[in-house]
Amino acid sequence: MKKFDIPEFYKSGIIGKIKEIRRQSDKLKRDFTATHLDLGTVEFYLARHFGFCYGVENAVEIAYKTLEENPHKRIFLLSEMIHNPEVNADLLSRGVKFLMDTKGNDLLDWSDLSAEDIVIVPAFGTTIDIQNRLNEIGINPYQFDTTCPFVEKVWNRAGQIGERGYTVVVHGKPNHEETRATFSHSKATTPTIVLKDLKEAEKLADYIRGKRNTHEFYDDFKGQYSEGFDPEKHLQKIGVVNQTTMLASETQEISDYLKDVIIGHYAVEGEMATERFANTRDTLCYATNDNQEATYALLREKADLAVVVGGYNSSNTSHLVELCEEKLPTYFVRSAESLLSSKEIEHYDLHQKTVKVSKNYLPEKEKTTILLTCGASCPDAIMEKVLLKLSAFFNETKDLNEAITSLEYAK
Repeated sequence: MKKFDIPEFYKSGIIGKIKEIRRQSDKLKRDFTATHLDLGTVEFYLARHFGFCYGVENAVEIAYKTLEENPHKRIFLLSEMIHNPEVNADLLSRGVKFLMDTKGNDLLDWSDLSAEDIVIVPAFGTTIDIQNRLNEIGINPYQFDTTCPFVEKVWNRAGQIGERGYTVVVHGKPNHEETRATFSHSKATTPTIVLKDLKEAEKLADYIRGKRNTHEFYDDFKGQYSEGFDPEKHLQKIGVVNQTTMLASETQEISDYLKDVIIGHYAVEGEMATERFANTRDTLCYATNDNQEATYALLREKADLAVVVGGYNSSNTSHLVELCEEKLPTYFVRSAESLLSSKEIEHYDLHQKTVKVSKNYLPEKEKTTILLTCGASCPDAIMEKVLLKLSAFFNETKDLNEAITSLEYAK
């Protein structure tokens, strides 16, 4: 796989060494067992896969290379390049300006832009409307495009099945930048609808079976269907693609469920019902799968708590938090600064959508076990700082480098 030129301040000697040790012993990436670091009074289990994925590294490389090669030009990002506050803050500190927020609302007056300006498209991609808007100004939307190749793969797959007469069902968060982009590109070629979860899939199934009044559809899925969508006509042949950072298991559950609904409904008429459902499994992102599988393996270890690091608006990170929460106390932190002390931790509550401070999060016991992972947009440098700060809260710990060296002998 391609090697990217990532700024040194995003790298970590400690995390980099751990990852390289694991890579050398498992070059095919088939071993998802956690990495065990025993420091005496505290031990950590690190997920086998975490941190910058291919798409994020590609975006980071393009953004910083663009800055380096265009020192005298105005440079803009459509919105947050990736969902990591430290990365976006650093770009802002270097003079980059954001044109929109993550919901698509304008932050700057587009009439001030000129053909001489540079606009970087974020890793999530963007909509056809915004591409056209940039073209009208004279800015090529593809010149500094950091759209993840795996997001583009979803667009291509949606286009392919659309050309064969299938309606595209997008499993994603309707207001997420990537889902908005996928919806835009898909609806350009075929009727498209966005479902955020299995509950909405079950509601859609009633329209497939003809059990609900068509007029109710437009209220139930307001803002989530393409113009001219006719549920009586456009739900006869479907295929499911996804926002690449969703839970792979949830996408598969929705896909399997809707396939069964289609087969069950049309088999009554004696048709080849399987031809009414397109096979789209190849739209699942490898990095999302790897990180989630590594988290499942991580959760097989007995521990006192889990710490998940990443931007609070990061979709892929939030799903790792959800997995961990099912088993043990879990703290979703932004960085090492979130670890206020050994007694207090600042963390994000996914359910209340608020940042809160919890006390006594570290148990008072002879040996504490902590699970540690992060999202695909979190730099290794941040993970290193979290690991070091957590370990510093414990007395008489063993040397971290010694623990890492022991991993080499264990290969």
